[in-house]
Amino acid sequence: MTAFIPPSAVAQAARRPRGRDIHEPHRTATPLELLFDLSFVVAIALAASQLHHGVMAHHTGPALAGFLIAFWATWWAWMNTTWFASAYDDDSAVFRLLTLLQMVGVLIFATGVPGLFSGDFRVGVLGYVVMRLALVAQWLLAARGDPARRRTCLRYAWGIALVQLGWVARLWLPPDWGWPVFALLLVLEMAVPLWAERAGGTPWHAHHIAERYSGLLIITLGEVVLGAANAVAGMWQTFGWTLNLALVGLGSTALVFALWWMYFLLPSGEALHRHRERAFGWGYGHVFIFVSAAAVGAGLEVVADVLKAGKEATAQAISATGQAAPIATQAGHAANAAEGVSPLYAIGMVALAQALFMVSLWAVYSRSTRAQANQALLTLGCVMCVALGPLAVWLGAPLPWGLLLLCVGPAMAIVYNEHGRRHCEDRFRVR
Repeated sequence: MTAFIPPSAVAQAARRPRGRDIHEPHRTATPLELLFDLSFVVAIALAASQLHHGVMAHHTGPALAGFLIAFWATWWAWMNTTWFASAYDDDSAVFRLLTLLQMVGVLIFATGVPGLFSGDFRVGVLGYVVMRLALVAQWLLAARGDPARRRTCLRYAWGIALVQLGWVARLWLPPDWGWPVFALLLVLEMAVPLWAERAGGTPWHAHHIAERYSGLLIITLGEVVLGAANAVAGMWQTFGWTLNLALVGLGSTALVFALWWMYFLLPSGEALHRHRERAFGWGYGHVFIFVSAAAVGAGLEVVADVLKAGKEATAQAISATGQAAPIATQAGHAANAAEGVSPLYAIGMVALAQALFMVSLWAVYSRSTRAQANQALLTLGCVMCVALGPLAVWLGAPLPWGLLLLCVGPAMAIVYNEHGRRHCEDRFRVR
């Protein structure tokens, strides 16, 4: 017996995506988009983990390069799909299956993330190209379903496809050509949307895009939460229940919370809705926000390893002197090195990533809102306050105290903006 397929199901599967209404009320992320985001957790986690292990192995330079490459590829693939879905997600079977194909590409890419840190790009490129070619198919479907924007959609499709040929060809180039060609392809990738949108803008939804970006930030902050949990576990395994354990828990958790609070001070949805021409600066600028947040998580993992290393150092000190040192001394100085990584180096890594987060957030805020409030001077003061943590550790304070001091700068930014928005609303509104 032949199975009966309802005509409505056939029509739904065969329909072509049309542009969404940019003023659609109550537009929110779909369950498929949330599942799609979840697949990127693995790639982000592996990139941060590889950075952490590279720093601990004294390969900071190569590890940082691999981390930036892995994170850029992850973010760029996610970002392009997110903007396409905001404009053309029709929730059809074809759209869902192509999204599934992109998720498969994410997992292949995640498998190849460790290779990116050692110079082996083969698996990573395979996964990346799978993600991108699935998006090419979606743009071609959109070109058929949206005649008014056909030229724009075709520019996206052919631009992306041609760059993927470049990524594949790069695998066979001589090693001396590798990095120059990589830089060229990266520029071409990021130029495709700029070129395509010159033929006519796509119908993305401002508040939907803002929600999608905030969702990825929360996923990225999950890596910071993991780093905070490992730091607390490292302190507890080393010294048990102590005041310094409470300081590590409070400082690391407060830092995560502060980064989250600071980001959501940005009225992204309103800014994009009122000024769609500012979308590129807002969207591209977020890469620095995301990558710095992930680096904070990797830095907290390094802090956790330094704290755990204090257990062995303390045991050696007790064996040599016959008596235990004070807890503060154990936490701050017994962990002089975790495989040679000092407490100052560990907290410095967190502080630098945090400072980049704050400066990037200020740049995106200023570019997208044009608010009159003086955020530049505030950001400078906050970044200077971030230096209190490494300075305290350099002067001899225990690492847990330095971690707590990292929260002073973000606290200043939060108080200033929350107070200003309530009492000086005109200076903080989008212009």
